[in-house]
Amino acid sequence: MSAVPLPPLPAGPLPADPHALAARVRVLAREAGFQRCGISGIDLAQDEQHLRDWLAEGLYGTMHWMAQHGDKRSRPQELVPGTLRVISVGLDYGRRDDEAAWATLDDGERAYVARYALGRDYHKLMRQRLQKLAERLQAEVGAFGHRVFVDSAPVLERALARNAGLGWIGKHTCLIDKQGGSWFFLGEIYIDLPLPVDLPASAHCGSCVRCIDICPTAAIIAPHRLDARRCISYLTIEHEGAIPEALRKPIGNRIFGCDDCQLVCPWNKFAKRTDEPDFRARNQLDSATLPELFAWDEDEFLRRTEGSPIRRSGHERWLRNIAVALGNAPTTPAVLAALASRRECASALVREHVAWALAQHGPP
Repeated sequence: MSAVPLPPLPAGPLPADPHALAARVRVLAREAGFQRCGISGIDLAQDEQHLRDWLAEGLYGTMHWMAQHGDKRSRPQELVPGTLRVISVGLDYGRRDDEAAWATLDDGERAYVARYALGRDYHKLMRQRLQKLAERLQAEVGAFGHRVFVDSAPVLERALARNAGLGWIGKHTCLIDKQGGSWFFLGEIYIDLPLPVDLPASAHCGSCVRCIDICPTAAIIAPHRLDARRCISYLTIEHEGAIPEALRKPIGNRIFGCDDCQLVCPWNKFAKRTDEPDFRARNQLDSATLPELFAWDEDEFLRRTEGSPIRRSGHERWLRNIAVALGNAPTTPAVLAALASRRECASALVREHVAWALAQHGPP
C-alpha cells in the first residue's frame, strides 16, 4: 500500500453540547449499519513503542509498507493535521458456523478460506457506510474536518478501537469485545471535533493461551507478539514468493488466511454474527474441494473473485496455495489428477509447489 498525501483538515466548529453530540454519533453509527462505535483521543505513545520494537525485529516479513511511514501510523495528528479525535466502528461478519469451519479443516480434500473472505470484500461496504455516517453528522452539526479510513492508510486501528472501548487486543493480536467476540471489521473517521472520549477497554484474556497453542505454524511467538513470517494469513495472502518448505505441512488445507486463533477463543461464544448479504459465501467457498478450485484458469479466477478480497492474491498465488493444500490432502485419484494437470504450468512458482505436493504422495 503506497502512502497517499492528504490535505490538512479545515478548522472545525466547537459543538455546543459535546456529550450530546457524542451520543448522537453512536446513534448514527447504528443507523449506518455498524454494531459498535466509540470515540478515542490520539495519544498512542505506548503502542508506538510496541510497533517500533516489532519492526526492529523484522517480524513484518516482506510487508515493507509497515515501515515506510515513520511514526505517522501511531500519530493521527501527523497523518491528518488537525485531527483531535477518532471515531472507531465495528461491523460484524460471518455466521454461527464454527462447527462447519472445524469440519472443513478436518476434511483434507476440501479448501479452507478465512471466514472474512468468503463473500464480498468488506472495504467498499465499510467505506460507504463510514462516509454515510460522516455526511449525516455533517448535516446535523455543519461542516467539520474529517477523513474516512478502512485499511487505506497507515492507521493503528486496533489500538484506536481499544482506546474507544470497542474491545481489547488479545494475545493473538486481534481485537476482542467482551460482549461480541472478535468476528468484526474495523473502520475509522479522523475528526477535528473535540468530543468527549470513551473509556479504553480492559483486557480479559487472563491466563488463557489457547490461541498461542492452536496456531498451526507457531506464529504467535509470545502474547501480543506475532511473527508475520510464520503466519498462514501472511504466507497465503501477502507473501509473493515460495512458501518455506518447513511451513507447508502445517498449513494443511488453508488456502486463503487462517481463523484457528479466533475459532478457539472462548470469548467468541458471545460473538454476535449478522447475516449481512454481502458477506454470505460465494462460489461455494465454504464447501468447495481443492481439485475444483485448482481447476480455475485465470479468466475464471478473475470472474469468480470479482469484488472479493481473494482477488488481491492473484491467480498465481491462488494456485500456489492450493498446490500446498493438495500436497497435504489424502492421496486420491482426484487429488493426483489435479496436481498432474498443473505439472507443466507456465509459472515456475506453481510448478515448484506442485512438484513438492506430488512428492508428498510418494512415487507415481
